Amino acid sequence: MIKKILILLVTILMVSCNDSKDVGHEFTTFGGEIVNPKGKTIIIFKDDAVVDTLTLSEDNTFQYTFKNPKAGLYSFQHNEFQMFYLEPGDSLRLRVNTMDFDESLHYSGRGSKENNLLMELFLQNEKDIKTLGAFYMLEPTQFQEKLDSLNKRNKSKYDAFIAKHKPSEGFKSVAQSNCKYNHYIKKELYTSVLNKNEERVATAVFPKNFYEYRENIDFNNSSLRTYYPYYRFLNIYFDNITYPSYAKEGGQNNRSFKHVYKKVALIDSLVPNDSLKHKLIVRNVRRYLLSAKNVENERKMVAFFKKHVDNPKAQEEIDALAEATMKLTPGQTLPNILLLNTGNATEGLHAILKKDAVLYFWSLESVKHFKDIHSKAAELASKYPEYQFVGINTDTHFKKWLKAVKASGYNQANEYQFEDIETAEKKLLLNSHNKALIITKTGEILESNTNLFNPKIEQQLLGFLNQ
Repeated sequence: MIKKILILLVTILMVSCNDSKDVGHEFTTFGGEIVNPKGKTIIIFKDDAVVDTLTLSEDNTFQYTFKNPKAGLYSFQHNEFQMFYLEPGDSLRLRVNTMDFDESLHYSGRGSKENNLLMELFLQNEKDIKTLGAFYMLEPTQFQEKLDSLNKRNKSKYDAFIAKHKPSEGFKSVAQSNCKYNHYIKKELYTSVLNKNEERVATAVFPKNFYEYRENIDFNNSSLRTYYPYYRFLNIYFDNITYPSYAKEGGQNNRSFKHVYKKVALIDSLVPNDSLKHKLIVRNVRRYLLSAKNVENERKMVAFFKKHVDNPKAQEEIDALAEATMKLTPGQTLPNILLLNTGNATEGLHAILKKDAVLYFWSLESVKHFKDIHSKAAELASKYPEYQFVGINTDTHFKKWLKAVKASGYNQANEYQFEDIETAEKKLLLNSHNKALIITKTGEILESNTNLFNPKIEQQLLGFLNQ
């Protein structure tokens, strides 16, 4: 009798172990290791809401246990941002090196296969978009043929994964959306390039089904509202359907007052989901303000924004941004930000100006960038000696910055570091390390939003010299 009971118990245990993948899991966890961390925290989001902010352990690892999580898309941020898919019972673990963030990101544990597929699709799409740049000058039929081959490859990869791993319906929906909207994005990018050439627009002949997907766009998918492929597609799509309303007046300019004003109105009329609508409108108005050069138009845009977005926090954010951008329009005096020179002495920005100047910014976080931008500055300085090229470091560690300046052999007379980076970022709107400003010897702003790698930079420099 005892022997029979033991056999029965062993059988039950074996069945239990074999079926462990299908039974409920008490905990749902997300953790991992950050190699070369850029700080001590990692933030987890669900949609636009912060789930929690975690502090990295001494070994640069973290672990979070969810309480009653819903299946769906989540995201994490540690200097950079990436999304992941989570289901109750998952024990997802990541490893990422910040020196090569997206390419190094890899998952292990329960739920890892799904997320590694999403990362594979993400990286492949980024690679495809770069490759397709060479095909944007093809005729629509030829371009669609190229696109169809890429779509077929992605579908085969998806089908093989589904057949092998049999994931949940929720994940299948996300993965299908990834493939679908990334396919649509490429068509919209092609359209954007086409719209910049009036002759091509006039002569282009599209296959009958090229824009067929536009007839069934879902403008109300709340579960995907923060998912990059879906959100990016909608943003580019709205650019392209806005353009015909002013096409007779010239080429497509996605950052002009006219374009953004009309685009916001279209978004408001077509997107019923308030969260998605507000996210799209905020993004576009922010982008406009950051490149705007007319104070009166900026005021009009802020007023228009408030008509369509009644969120007090968003209104406060746009008001603060507009206040800063209006102070950076051409003709205004640049804020006299405090700088540290290589002798560790504090100087006001205006005091270091010996002639008209180009201000550019760099950080030790990207060795390639700071070397490239200094090389470009040296090249431009040799062509345009009428300007003083000033490199301003955005890091907070003085000794490391000074060591890099000396080791690189840069001219210390034109190298500075912000004394207070937070104040500088707010007043100068440093949203990109590629940003550059052109100012006069007295600090008057000539151009507040250029880029040393911009093909038009030399045209701008010459233009100001000839004024």
